[in-house]
Order: sequence, then structure tokens, then C-alpha cells
Amino acid sequence: MLLLPGRGLLLGLAAVAVAVMAARLMSWWSLSAGFRLFVPGELARYRGGPGDPGLYLALLGRIYDVSSGRRHYEPGAHYSGFAGRDASRAFVTGDYSEAGLVDDVSDLSFSEMLTLQNWLSFYEKNYEFVGRVIGRFYGEDGLPMPELTQVEAMITKGLEENKQELKEKQKFPPCNAEWSSTRGSRFWCSQKSSRTSCDLIERPLWTGWGCVYSEVCSAAQKRMTLG
Repeated sequence: MLLLPGRGLLLGLAAVAVAVMAARLMSWWSLSAGFRLFVPGELARYRGGPGDPGLYLALLGRIYDVSSGRRHYEPGAHYSGFAGRDASRAFVTGDYSEAGLVDDVSDLSFSEMLTLQNWLSFYEKNYEFVGRVIGRFYGEDGLPMPELTQVEAMITKGLEENKQELKEKQKFPPCNAEWSSTRGSRFWCSQKSSRTSCDLIERPLWTGWGCVYSEVCSAAQKRMTLG
């Protein structure tokens, strides 16, 4: 199957990204020396207020020293609710109430887990990792709990789905669209796809990825229908 220039490279990079992120996740979750274990009550002391020993926050059980970003997390700042606790759920939901500033992410979707992964990458890059919270994600021995293993699996699955999504986008030529009061909506492809050798017909169907025709495009192209 012929690919438009650059598409094969993009798909290859997507596959590499999945492998790299999977390896990175494993390194983040694995046991390593040089960090502390905190119980939630101890972490709560690190809110950056007068007399507090520091300014920390946790994400998926990993604790970061965010003192260098104090203006964002200190008492009274916009993200002060994240300080001194693991509020992983709020990174996705935007619910900064006490009920929302919690670490329960068990019902999040694959795409929402990827949002958490992006935040985790951000904190790994910009702030110092200092320890782990004993509780939902890590046990008293500092090792991952089953819920963290599930999070890792969902993030990896989300990355795989993104790769498959990119692959699906390569199958079909892009559509043009127009609307008029007399003809209504119309979708069409501007040229024959070199990837599928589709013969254009008058009424293409619309899938959201591109044009899919009601005729078999080639011997290698299966008939496509809308669900």
C-alpha cells in the first residue's frame, strides 16, 4: 500500500513513542534509591505556608518539590489545592473542590489517563522528584500497588489507541465539505487516493476520518459501512 510522503514516518514515530513511553512508565513506577516514603498526613504538612517544611504535591503517588513554582501552588494561589496532597483526579476533571481534590482515578477513560501521563511528564521534567505516598498507588514498601499497575496498563493502552488512530487516518483521503440552503450538506474528495485507488462516486459516506465510498475501492479494500 502506498503512503503519502511523511505518513509512514509519522506512524513509525508513533510506534516508537509507545515503546519509549512504556519504558519510561516502568522506570517511574519501579523501586529506586534516594527517595522518601510519606504517609498522607505527613505530606499534608508541605503546603508552603509559614513554618511548613516545604511545598510538595503528588501525582499518581509520586511526590514533587514544586518550590520553584511557588507562585502557582503557595497558599492563596490558583493551584494551592494541589499542594500537600495527591489530587490526581483534579488534573483531569478540573474540580478543585475538596471532593474533587482526590487521588481516585479508577473510573477515568483511556484519553483521560493520557492527560495524567502528560502531566506526569511535565512534573518529571520541571520539578524534583522527592518521594512516594503510601496509600492508593504505593505500599509501605514503596512498591506499586495493583491500582497503579492498572493505571500503567490504561496509559499504555491509550498510547496504542493513539497509534491505531493515526493508522486509520492514513486509510482514507481527506474530504471537502460544503453546505447550501438548496442542496444541503455535501462531502467529496478532491482527487483519487493513491493509497486505496478509490473510484469517485457521487455520494461518498462520511466517517469523521475521511471519505468512505459505498463501492469496493480495490481488491484490497473491504466494503466500508457506517455503524
